[in-house]
Amino acid sequence: MNLRIFTCFILLLVVMEAGYSAGQIRVLGLFRDKALVEIDGTRRMLENGKPSPEGVLLISANSNEAVIENNGLQATYALDNRISGSYGKPSGIQTVTLTPDEQGMYWVTGSVNGVEMRFVVDTGATLISMNRHEAERIGIDYKAQGARAISNTAGGVDTVYVVRLQKVKIGDILLRDIFAAIHDGDYPAVTLLGNSFLNRIDMEREGRIMKFRKK
Repeated sequence: MNLRIFTCFILLLVVMEAGYSAGQIRVLGLFRDKALVEIDGTRRMLENGKPSPEGVLLISANSNEAVIENNGLQATYALDNRISGSYGKPSGIQTVTLTPDEQGMYWVTGSVNGVEMRFVVDTGATLISMNRHEAERIGIDYKAQGARAISNTAGGVDTVYVVRLQKVKIGDILLRDIFAAIHDGDYPAVTLLGNSFLNRIDMEREGRIMKFRKK
């Protein structure tokens, strides 16, 4: 090997090493100052300020989101958000993995009609349920579009309007034409991911981990 070829080979190794980044990162669980992530298929519990063997660094975390640095770039992620590197290939499997918070609640960030929304999984709710403020935020004219009904809630009898949501997306799972109940008040404080969505996917539990898969 002549000197010119050898020098080019060494420079190529340096560039490859400097430009390495994790191919795919999935946020599986969020805790205070910690995040359970999957890096190229390997699960790691990241702690603030301690880089993983792959060089992924957790900057901060709480039960809602994590700030993660990968190859010098920082971004904010909720559960099951993904980062794909230049060589990463999508798996094609429409799966969402959830872990509970300290109170045992399963939170997930998704979207309704293309607008981001935070849900809590509620298998006791017949429909996706949200308060009027969330409905107005995403542009639903529920009184004009919905069918008025009465709902028995933990706080008593409540007036609701049953509407059809054009699309609901959780992670990679996108479902269309989903019934939802819009409560004409401040209840519920958080949007409930109810059975009008859950019954149209496959759910399974592995210990404390919950998985959604599109049917």
